[in-house]
Amino acid sequence: MLNTNHAVWRCGNHEISLARPRIMGALNVTPDSFSDGGENLGSEAAVARGLAMLDEGADIIDVGGESTRPGHRPVSPEEEIRRIAPVVRGLVAGGAVVSIDTRHAEVARMGASLGAAIINDVTGFTDPAMVKVAAETDCGCLAMHWDQGGLGSHPAHPGAGRKEVQLDDSRPARPAPVALAVRGGVSQHRFTLPDQAPIMRQIMGFLGDQARVLQRAGVSHDRICLDPGPGFDKFADEDVVIQRATRSMVSMGYPLCTAVSRKRFVGAVAGVDEAALRDAATQGMCIAAVANGSRVLRVHDVAGCAQAVNAYWAVAEKDARQGFVSLGSNVGERVANLTRAVQLIDQIPLTCVANVSHAYETEPAYGISTPVVNCVAEIRTELHPLVLMDHLLKVEDKLGRKRDPNRDPKKPGHTARTIDCDLIWVEGETHQGAKLTLPHPRLGERDYVIVPMEDLMHNPARFLEHGGVRVAERTERVGAVTADLGEIEWA
Repeated sequence: MLNTNHAVWRCGNHEISLARPRIMGALNVTPDSFSDGGENLGSEAAVARGLAMLDEGADIIDVGGESTRPGHRPVSPEEEIRRIAPVVRGLVAGGAVVSIDTRHAEVARMGASLGAAIINDVTGFTDPAMVKVAAETDCGCLAMHWDQGGLGSHPAHPGAGRKEVQLDDSRPARPAPVALAVRGGVSQHRFTLPDQAPIMRQIMGFLGDQARVLQRAGVSHDRICLDPGPGFDKFADEDVVIQRATRSMVSMGYPLCTAVSRKRFVGAVAGVDEAALRDAATQGMCIAAVANGSRVLRVHDVAGCAQAVNAYWAVAEKDARQGFVSLGSNVGERVANLTRAVQLIDQIPLTCVANVSHAYETEPAYGISTPVVNCVAEIRTELHPLVLMDHLLKVEDKLGRKRDPNRDPKKPGHTARTIDCDLIWVEGETHQGAKLTLPHPRLGERDYVIVPMEDLMHNPARFLEHGGVRVAERTERVGAVTADLGEIEWA
């Protein structure tokens, strides 16, 4: 293994590595969400949108059945369950890591029973019933700060001592600043923002207290993630102060979620009134948060955020990962096809080939009618796996790979091909989606992968099983190796 950062967020059966930023796609199954209300209201459309987010770069899908926009209409737990249950069921069946965005214990319990891996509680697990659900499941817990009375960050705070419900967006009014002196009849002010200290004492104190409540109930430290709750009964100025304090919140020792997507304060600082047009500004704030240690980004525009964060990460961080690509050819000069594919992979940006196995003749598998020549290339890459997969598909195109446009991408191919490039494993990465699944779901059953990997390491079965991949016995595998065709001269 190349990396030494082994921080993970444990969520049900999933261990989400936080060695790089993770994207949580917001999927609102409500008619009145502040940024995308009604777009995904039907369960089939919502499931399709959630699965599409996986291919766009989402690591987690956060499903919400109750809007938290200003002036929202609260819904009963029964109505919330009716809205989201089929969506959760469909996304879990599709392999997604699902988060339930709810403040109701009944909804959280239902989600966990259907396979949801995370409980995202906007009230920060202040309800003992929610704490009980967290303790009785193995879900990850996302605890958010929300004080409906406001932060009271300024002596002239208009909401001090008064409860003002303003959900999922910044309160429109700004607190009146304190006049420090009068010169020439004009009030003079010293600061553009309120003092950070009282704001962060309140937020970090609350989040720390709630994390300890969860731990005392039996929730392990590595299941807890924190969210300062931008936009929830907070002024725009206060939200900016909170975002500037990201590094301080990260120092508490828990993963930190940045959930600023399309919020009013984001539009305020960027000059964008319409929520749906605030994605570029959202991405700017997300990159600032990542630079200061936040590792979970909750956004609506997954594709745009993934593009921005991947570009930032590539130039800001040295993050080389070990990976393996399985190559196969059963058309034309098969060994030459493998050789050229390896050479093209070595030319992919931020990627190099470290080693290549021998070429092996193997029995046809998955409906292919002719023998195949296979090898495995060990690589080092600093690209996001989905970005790397796009490059591998381009390698296939350059070598004349023909694809059936009607083929189910989740099923193995049944056609001849000049080259097949399967990204089968990347260090610290798990992913589900139509474009890419990591580790490869059939990795452990393929003799034409396991045998070539023996050229690259002492015991690939033990290596893979340590990462959760079961390797079948030789007699149970498909695509049996029949001949060693020797080294591939690719350098």
